[in-house]
Amino acid sequence: MAYRYNGENLCEKKMVVDPEKASWFGLIKLLFSSDVKSRDFIECPGEDRLRDFNHRWLIFISVLAQKIFLNLRIPLDRIGNAIETWFNLLHVNGGIFNLFLRFIKGEVIMPERSSGSFRSTAANCDWRIEMDKNIKGGDTKYNSGLAFMASKLSYENEECIKSVVTDHWKMECLDCYNFQNEYLKKKSTQAFILQDTKTDPNLIVVAFRGTNPFDADDICTDVDISWYQFNGVGKLHRGFTNALGLQKHGWPNQVDSETTHLYAYYEIRRMLKQILQKNQNAKFIVTGHSLGGALAILFVGVLIIHKEDLLLDKIEGVYTFGQPRVGDREFGSFMEKKMKEYDIRYLRYVYCNDIVPRLPYDDSTLLYKHFGPCLYYNSLYQGKILAEEPNKNYFNLLWVIPKNLNACWELIRSVVIPWLSGKEYRESWFMIVMRIIGLVIPGLSAHLFQDYDNSTRLGSLPQLRHHQD
Repeated sequence: MAYRYNGENLCEKKMVVDPEKASWFGLIKLLFSSDVKSRDFIECPGEDRLRDFNHRWLIFISVLAQKIFLNLRIPLDRIGNAIETWFNLLHVNGGIFNLFLRFIKGEVIMPERSSGSFRSTAANCDWRIEMDKNIKGGDTKYNSGLAFMASKLSYENEECIKSVVTDHWKMECLDCYNFQNEYLKKKSTQAFILQDTKTDPNLIVVAFRGTNPFDADDICTDVDISWYQFNGVGKLHRGFTNALGLQKHGWPNQVDSETTHLYAYYEIRRMLKQILQKNQNAKFIVTGHSLGGALAILFVGVLIIHKEDLLLDKIEGVYTFGQPRVGDREFGSFMEKKMKEYDIRYLRYVYCNDIVPRLPYDDSTLLYKHFGPCLYYNSLYQGKILAEEPNKNYFNLLWVIPKNLNACWELIRSVVIPWLSGKEYRESWFMIVMRIIGLVIPGLSAHLFQDYDNSTRLGSLPQLRHHQD
């Protein structure tokens, strides 16, 4: 099917896989046969064969992973709920000792999942909710620090977001959203908008939520390697574009006003235009962690496609943390050219061995490519501005020993850092458990909030001021 936009054939080609249509036999057969015409779980118009074994192997791995996670959808959800309930049970009852006493007395307080005090599993990796008091408005680090805290807060429920923004940050939460994903046929994309009324009343922050580690659909979005190729723009990741609000006919400038669903791109664009009508001096930041980072930069990309000059001129910056690749080299060139024209600052933060920014592969098969500067921090939180993060595709045998040694150091550091930097850097038991798991999969624990938060607070990056100027 070809998608059309303003009379142009916007989507020239696509490669889409559907794990729910894939049988186990058909999946295995894919490895030994280049014929894709008979594979009903692969949609690749114009291609009868996939002769490259590496390409078929990566499709096999992607579909296999998605099938596994889809089959684990209910157990994953239950495990996530159990972990969240346990942590919040400890919190509202004052710790495990008080919980035991309350249990004996029959006075156990049960946490309410929709309350402002209920915290997500992700939040238990980094319990800090206060802004860094050492970073003041006007500092080089201020916007990146605020952007990260907003990215982290986006994982929480609506009441928690409003409570933290209003009571702790002394700012204003303008709105929280739960957007429709047309491909998944459900609301799976979350974001919120705040106004920095404390330091800079003209600054608006749009924060997209990242991957829920216990949501099978979120994980499948990340491991999906399907893409759409848009005319004059390049190839874009299918899962990320769908999460942002891609329609059946591509990216129309407007969606049907009679629709009962809200889509992330269209509703946030409408909200920002409304803000600018009231305050012509307003400017905004777009940010997100993990999947949220992918949505943040794609949001700007679609604004560019639609030539939304009013909004593009008001973007103060795009700040992403642990962001995966979202498109190919052509899309990267398109974005670099357009962002230079609109003078848009794009800062892509990567911590050490984080696996997510190194996916999907940047190779001759998948052709995914990062663009813009990489603000790379090592495990001592020393930063550099690089064109590409080291070990760009993660699975390199030469990096196995260095990655595991670094994971050992990160575990040791989690114990000593409170003594070196202050008690606010004390890590939760849950985070320490993730550090131990990181001894086996180093890139997993590196993707969590703790180290990105520490990088914005403790990190040194002498080149940043020059880069921003």
